[in-house]
Amino acid sequence: MNWEFSGSGVALVTPLHQDESINYEKLASLINYHVEHDTDAIVVAGTTGEASTLTVEEHKELIKQSVKIADGRIPVIAGTGSNETPLAIELSVQAEEVGASSLLIVTPYYNKTNNKGLIKHYEAIADAVNIPIILYNVPGRTGMNISLSAMVELSKIDKIVGVKEASGDISYALEIARLCGENFAIISGNDDIIVPMMAIGGKGVISVVANILPRETHQITQFFSEGKTKEAIALQLKYNGFINSLFYETNPIPVKTAMNLLGWEVGPLRLPLYHMDEQALERMKAEMRKVGLL
Repeated sequence: MNWEFSGSGVALVTPLHQDESINYEKLASLINYHVEHDTDAIVVAGTTGEASTLTVEEHKELIKQSVKIADGRIPVIAGTGSNETPLAIELSVQAEEVGASSLLIVTPYYNKTNNKGLIKHYEAIADAVNIPIILYNVPGRTGMNISLSAMVELSKIDKIVGVKEASGDISYALEIARLCGENFAIISGNDDIIVPMMAIGGKGVISVVANILPRETHQITQFFSEGKTKEAIALQLKYNGFINSLFYETNPIPVKTAMNLLGWEVGPLRLPLYHMDEQALERMKAEMRKVGLL
């Protein structure tokens, strides 16, 4: 399947009103901001978007409204994963119907599965849609890592075009590149290793920090793509302290907190996510000051 991704896709936060309903007016301002500040794709209803606390109806409406707001100006990648295969299919079909450009589908979490079950899960979703699928491997959140043998088999499915690799294991990512070939896109799921991942053939990043530094995150990927390796490394190193601070606590607690500190008014978190610990907050603020954000 013809599909190309390069650069920085923002793993967009889901802005909420104080009553915890989705703030679609704020969503529009966020998407417009990213269109204007060099972000290469919008990723909605992912981990950073608190997808695990959205109702099915909210999940569908968030994707629908994001596509409507983007209005063809920027690709919208819809998070449609579930540990229930029929629900993942339902969300994926709806996302295609409303105009999402591609799907980001996390591995089954909690119940997990074996290699054969994982392949059957993704095959069933791929059979139901006609748009590209990006696997999402984030074992720290799901408790499940895609084995290399399963990755190779999944890469042979025409509609599965790549993986958002968020294990943080460069050696594992290198093996994906070796075994699955250059036509299978590897996208970094970790902001702190954008340059190392691109050095082994990665196409860019699906980024948390891009919520706050969209142009800078895009620039890291752009510099590397243009062969300006020193410049890409310099930017990566400049922001890595702040990037690390966005993971002092469970994502998206810190990034939403930081955005609210910066006046974005993206609203509260839904339980069980909660206010940032005061000590971690002060450490994050210190890193924000170092890069001129506060």
